[in-house]
Amino acid sequence: MPPPRAEGTRPELHLEVLVGALQRHNVEYLVVGGVAAQAYGATRPTKDLDCVVRHQRENLDRLGDALRELGARLRVGRLSDDEARLLPFQLDGPSLAGGQMWTLRTDAGDLDVLANIPGAGGTRLDYEALVERAGLVHVDNLSILVASLDDVIVSKQVADRPKDHEALPELLQIAERSAPRMGGLVE
Repeated sequence: MPPPRAEGTRPELHLEVLVGALQRHNVEYLVVGGVAAQAYGATRPTKDLDCVVRHQRENLDRLGDALRELGARLRVGRLSDDEARLLPFQLDGPSLAGGQMWTLRTDAGDLDVLANIPGAGGTRLDYEALVERAGLVHVDNLSILVASLDDVIVSKQVADRPKDHEALPELLQIAERSAPRMGGLVE
């Protein structure tokens, strides 16, 4: 488990702990966002793990088990972590199925659980759509399924947030360099 932290501070991201819990519980998920961008070689730091999960009851039940293991609680703007811990939140399949996006804080760092990400032309890409183009990436001692670089780029373009605009030039350069061969870490 991650080391203790000072009261009121955001837990440091421990990717190996988060991914380990998801894998131990056989959660069907894939990584998107900043960690996916880093898997393709981006250097921009990220403070959380974003993942799209298969939105199916048994998978969401397994996700709930993993989240309980991680000490997950809601992450709510303007509420301290202690205040957020007091909010009623059931970590089980039916509760998780009721939302499209869960912003969570765990003892191993912040985790955003998504039902889908934005795609081209106003579409939404869920697990089933993303997994067809996803690749397995080896980082440290982890094997992580990540959304394709193209899907990561499109989702950032469509999201149209300032932090995504800042990340896009590097991602587009990576895509341009890797276009002829898409080798490297991704299988």
